[in-house]
Amino acid sequence: MSDQTSPRRHTSASYSLIVRTETANQPGMLARVLTAIGEEGGNLGEIDLVAESEERRVREIVVLARDEAHGHAIAERLTHRDGVHLASIVDRIFRAHEGGKIDVVSRAPVATRADLSMVYTPGVGRVCMATRDDPVPQWRYTSRANTVAVVTDGSAVLGLGNIGPAAAQPVMEGKCAIFKTFAGVNAFPICLATQDPDQIVATVERIAPVFGGTNIEDIAAP
Repeated sequence: MSDQTSPRRHTSASYSLIVRTETANQPGMLARVLTAIGEEGGNLGEIDLVAESEERRVREIVVLARDEAHGHAIAERLTHRDGVHLASIVDRIFRAHEGGKIDVVSRAPVATRADLSMVYTPGVGRVCMATRDDPVPQWRYTSRANTVAVVTDGSAVLGLGNIGPAAAQPVMEGKCAIFKTFAGVNAFPICLATQDPDQIVATVERIAPVFGGTNIEDIAAP
């Protein structure tokens, strides 16, 4: 049961679940499930019928909760509702992050031997030599002009504080996804295993030749 004395907060996709329920194939069973969710203060999203037989119906229901504890309370209510079997419950946030949120995709085809000889060796050597003594061609013939490094040490992440570089990567990947989606700019997370300002500056200087710009993200002062 939820704490009726606690302040009410709005439900949010940030705390949303996918609950899979199994019920008898009878009128009123879906209403029984939805009533249980509503009684606990959950908000409804999509409802999908994923399997059906003469005896049973299996549905996946998106439920928006206020926080993790509220999500657990909704699941508990469903578990104890007569005629309803809670087959599984999935946190949509963790599912959305599975495998990471960004990818590297080749802009050049690599389908034939000729393709390979142009994008890699030996053809690529000509582009390398054109850039060796003059850096200007790099901005045209590599991805540098449209690529940003999103650099953090994980010392001041959102409202989470100093959580370190590994825990900061999901946030940095989200920032990279925003760069690509809204500006068409490629971005890559660089999460540094140091919180020493001089080492951070030195690292950014050393990787600078690859990137057109550097976004310093969630690093505490100085």
